[in-house]
Amino acid sequence: MTIFQRVRSILFGIATFIAAILFIIFPDDGAYGWVIMTLFLGLTIRGLKCIIFYFTMARHMVGGKMILVQGVIILDFALFTGSISDVPKIYILLYLIGIHAFSGVIEVLRAMESKRTVAGHWKLKFSHGLVDFLLAILCMVFIRHQNTSLLIYSLGLLYSSVMRIINAFRKTTFILIE
Repeated sequence: MTIFQRVRSILFGIATFIAAILFIIFPDDGAYGWVIMTLFLGLTIRGLKCIIFYFTMARHMVGGKMILVQGVIILDFALFTGSISDVPKIYILLYLIGIHAFSGVIEVLRAMESKRTVAGHWKLKFSHGLVDFLLAILCMVFIRHQNTSLLIYSLGLLYSSVMRIINAFRKTTFILIE
């Protein structure tokens, strides 16, 4: 990770931390609009970043088309997220449950792959995946209490921001193949 990437990661972690604190302090009806807007902007930026990376560099790489497919799918999720702003809150909570459950399972699978290949910090990835999956389960349990679900989502944002800041301060490991 370069110094610019570390600074960007720390700043993004701090911004996410502040947003989560604001969601916890002000759990009114307007917070759901902010959650949708945050998800929409985050997914849009991530999808466009993957697509731009494909056209600038990844099309010349092995498996580069996968990055294009990933970018298109993420951008599609972003557009879907932006379109559900007028639906009842229960559907928004179901969508958040799906996002947390999916990202939790993917993170656990990535941790298992890292453990097998001895690349990276698999314990931290595994704990992040478990916390995401547990947040999805807690959101399912408290789906009738919408403020509680927003609180659980905010706790997930807090955890993710702290993990992002911790990863920014970690030393980058290099594997040298001779």
